[in-house]
Amino acid sequence: MEKTEQFIKENIEKAKQGNQIAFSTLLDTFWNDVYGFQLMRTKNENDAEDITIRTFSRAFDKLDTYDDTYEFKTWLITISKNLHVDLIRKRKRSLLDEMDSKGDEVKKVLDETPSVEDQLIIEQNLANLLRDIKKLKPHYQRVINLRYFNEFSYADIAKELNEPVNNIKVKLLRAKKLLAEIIKKK
Repeated sequence: MEKTEQFIKENIEKAKQGNQIAFSTLLDTFWNDVYGFQLMRTKNENDAEDITIRTFSRAFDKLDTYDDTYEFKTWLITISKNLHVDLIRKRKRSLLDEMDSKGDEVKKVLDETPSVEDQLIIEQNLANLLRDIKKLKPHYQRVINLRYFNEFSYADIAKELNEPVNNIKVKLLRAKKLLAEIIKKK
């Protein structure tokens, strides 16, 4: 048991210094704990997986704030629980907003086909998005392209890049965060 705790502490320190192998080791070590916790809470595999991915992303972003007087697993579960609460609040808010807008929906009749101007705007937005994607590091560009342009599943991307599926999910989440930051800076 002592060796395991020491092993985890060493990997946390390495991860704090940016060591990707240490990140992967921590992810592999605690993935099932966090996912199982969320699966019991959400009773939904997709939500549990999404929250688990976001938990590890948030934990790795905030790793320097981790207090080693607490167990790392406890810290991860706390992050996970908070993300779940945020998700519930967000869904309640969007449900209320949707209910408010239903009254106006009957009055609106929209033509779904884009006009020539709309099509031009869509093409310009795609060109801008591709230019922004090229600003990412190559390994982030690759997962974005495989997932969203080639429409690969997580498993297919993992096979293509010869990496665990969990790493692909976290990499994709990081890539989307970085891409959002690039777009916001414009």
